[in-house]
Amino acid sequence: MGWILFLLLIGAIAVVPLVLESRRLPMDQAERANAPGRFANLSRGMTHYDWSGHIDGPVAVCVHGLTSPSFVWSAVVKILTLIGFRILTYDLYGRGFSDRPKDAQDADFFVTQLNELMDDQDVGDNVTLLGYSMGGAIATAYAARHRDRLERLVLIAPGGLGHDLGKFFEFAAKTPLIGDWLFLTFGGFMHRRNIAKEAAVWPTEVPDIHEDQANETHFQGFLPAVLSSMRHMLSNDQEPEHRAIEKTDLPVLAIWGEEDDVIPISGLGRLAEYHRDARQVSIPGAPHALAYTHPKDVQKALQDLLHDGL
Repeated sequence: MGWILFLLLIGAIAVVPLVLESRRLPMDQAERANAPGRFANLSRGMTHYDWSGHIDGPVAVCVHGLTSPSFVWSAVVKILTLIGFRILTYDLYGRGFSDRPKDAQDADFFVTQLNELMDDQDVGDNVTLLGYSMGGAIATAYAARHRDRLERLVLIAPGGLGHDLGKFFEFAAKTPLIGDWLFLTFGGFMHRRNIAKEAAVWPTEVPDIHEDQANETHFQGFLPAVLSSMRHMLSNDQEPEHRAIEKTDLPVLAIWGEEDDVIPISGLGRLAEYHRDARQVSIPGAPHALAYTHPKDVQKALQDLLHDGL
C-alpha cells in the first residue's frame, strides 16, 4: 500500500507542469485579433510581423532575443525611422503572437524562419540585419549562411559569445528531466521576478514593457520555447560563425552594455579575437536591457556606423 501511495504521489508531482501549461492561455485567433501588423504562414506555422518607418527606405530587419518578443525593439525602431530605414520586426516562434511549434529551437530552426519571412515579404538584398541578445546569435548564424543578402550586421549585446542567465535558468538548461520539470513549473515565476528586479533599478523608454514581458509567461508554449532555445541555440559557441563572417567583407557593429550581467562585456574581447575588423562600442552604465534603457546611446553608435560606412 505504501508503494502505491508513493507512486501516486510521484505521478501527481510529474504532471504538475502539464496541468499548469494547460491552464495557460492559448495563442489563438481571439488573442491575435488586436495584434499590430500582420501574419505570414511559414513552413512551421504563423509568424507575426510588422513594418515600420519609411516605405522607400533601405530595409532593416530586427531579430529579438530569448524572452521578449518584437515589442522589445520599440525604441530602436523609432531611431531607425529617424535615420530613414524601413524596418521589419517579427516574433520568433514561441513568443508574442507567433505559433508554437515543438521543434528543437536551434540555429537551423531560427535561420529558416527568418529566411522564409524575408522571402514571403519580398525582402531583397542589401539588408541591415540587427540582432539583440539571443537575436544576435540568430543574426550571426544567418549572416554566416546568407552573407549575400546583407549589407551590414548589427549585434546588440549578442548571444553566442558567453552568457549568464542565472543559476536556476542554467541548471534547467543543462539538466534533462529534472530541469524540464523545474523550469516548466517555476520558470514563469522566476522570469517575472527577474523582470520586477530590473524594473526597480532601470528606467525604460518603452512604456509598459515590463508588464508586457511578464504577460508572456501566461501563454501556452512560451516556457517550452525558452527552454528549448537555451538548450539548442544559446548553448552553442559561435566562434566558427564569427570567423566565417570575418572572411567576408560584411561590415559588423557590436554594441555592448558595460553593466550587462547577462551577456558580459567580456564578449567584446572574444569577438575582437574572432573578427578583428568588427567595430565595437561599449556603453557605460548600460545593462542587458540597453535596447530600451539606453536607446540614445544605441542611436549614436548606429549613426556613427552609417556615417563612416565602416
